[in-house]
Amino acid sequence: MVGPSWGIQTYALCILAGIIVAAVLTGWRLHQRGVEAGYVIDVAVWAVLLGIVAARAFHVITHPDDYFGPGRDPLSALYIWEGGIAIFGALIGGAIGVWIGCRQTGLRFSTFADALAPGLLLAQAFGRLGNWFNHELFGQPTSLPWGLEIEATNPAYPVGLPEGVLFHPTFAYEIIWNVLGAALLLWLDRKRDIQWGRLIALYLIWYGVGRSVFETIRVDPSELFLGIRTNVWMAFLAIVVGVVVWVVQSRRHPGLEPSPWQPGREPGADQVLDSDVYTETPESRTQDEAAPAAEPAAAHQ
Repeated sequence: MVGPSWGIQTYALCILAGIIVAAVLTGWRLHQRGVEAGYVIDVAVWAVLLGIVAARAFHVITHPDDYFGPGRDPLSALYIWEGGIAIFGALIGGAIGVWIGCRQTGLRFSTFADALAPGLLLAQAFGRLGNWFNHELFGQPTSLPWGLEIEATNPAYPVGLPEGVLFHPTFAYEIIWNVLGAALLLWLDRKRDIQWGRLIALYLIWYGVGRSVFETIRVDPSELFLGIRTNVWMAFLAIVVGVVVWVVQSRRHPGLEPSPWQPGREPGADQVLDSDVYTETPESRTQDEAAPAAEPAAAHQ
């Protein structure tokens, strides 16, 4: 994008834009729970760094022929600037990072994960926009009017196809799916508070369903297991994990979270009050506010 010898990758700018949007939206959602929005930065540092490392590692593991074997340089597996990251790896590493960040800040993991869920879908939508700039990760040939034209010199252009063939813009399908999912999660959480990790469970189900479909029509090479692309299996796993989290958390925690903080980790909890008279600031969207607790949606009507 800039200069002949060095430059800023447009794909990287798309990913950075997604991170910023997710951080801002998550901070705003945490503020709605009575948490200072700045805490999102403390957690995001861990989530982003571990997410990038895991995203690269997952890509290398699922595309070993690109980095290992005759004529390959194993050190190229470290050259992340040459491209190659995987969203499922980013989700795994990011989840570990969020857990570490929450341990340090005292926030509940489920609180932060639920606050992040809609923004995470928007961040992924921005990332997919980078695929358009790179003309990559497109689908099978199509005659549909919105088909994507790919230059025949593209390294990913299928061998044997004539020039001028149109392809499914699978990344565009995923952008639309993710934006719709983010809107749906925000609407559901607005109508009825969905806490204790259940909103991130809905994210896993929504994204898993969409990815399992879009992945099957992509033409880029991928490792297969039992004849099915690795990322399709990962999408199925995301759906299963989402369903399990929803069922388990619904049974264990039928009400609302008593606080967005881990027990005893609230800001100022370790300070001794010097006065017998003090004021407690009510926390928004907690179990204490629900009247009755079984109908949390009433607070928004």
